[in-house]
Amino acid sequence: MPAPISLFSVNAILILSSDDASRILTKYYSPPHPPTTSTTTSSAAPQTYPGANPYPVVKDQKAFEKGLFEKTAKSNTDVILYDNRVVVFKAESDVILYVVGSAEENEILLYGVVLALRDSLSILLKTSTDKRTLLENYDLASLAVDEIVDAGIVLETDPVIVSSRVSRPPQQDMVNMQGIDLSEQGLMNAWQFGKLKLEQRLRQGL
Repeated sequence: MPAPISLFSVNAILILSSDDASRILTKYYSPPHPPTTSTTTSSAAPQTYPGANPYPVVKDQKAFEKGLFEKTAKSNTDVILYDNRVVVFKAESDVILYVVGSAEENEILLYGVVLALRDSLSILLKTSTDKRTLLENYDLASLAVDEIVDAGIVLETDPVIVSSRVSRPPQQDMVNMQGIDLSEQGLMNAWQFGKLKLEQRLRQGL
């Protein structure tokens, strides 16, 4: 029986230091709607259904990240297979950006995600994408990741669109303060106007 079609494609996005493989930003994903037949032996045990996060606890995640870093340090390509996972990565200054997918995932799709992340961070940070700058702008980096991938589903790979969504507040939430008189007289006029409108509404309701 063929597996059900799913948009879920990314198991993890990792940003690690290229000096010691220490964490800068990591996000692990499991399918938002796992099959009802999936079983686990305990809350810390790996999930058995396809696409599930095989590293549910921090200890397992750090062990995976350390082994991944050691393997990519010896690799001369941007795509590898590690722990039965397809991993694409890009080195930037003193950090490495990783995107992890299942062994059956499309490498081109994952590669597009890591390029989108690299280019989005470059636009947002306006300087080199290094460890210090990422830590100082952790909020922007985290929001950029969330704009690209949500719950393991790729949402956007255009770095210009991603950076504009992260750096610009939503227009509907912005109040236009131009032309508003905030002086004492202006506030009194606004109060009188509101009082008059309320009296009119009350008369209409009687």
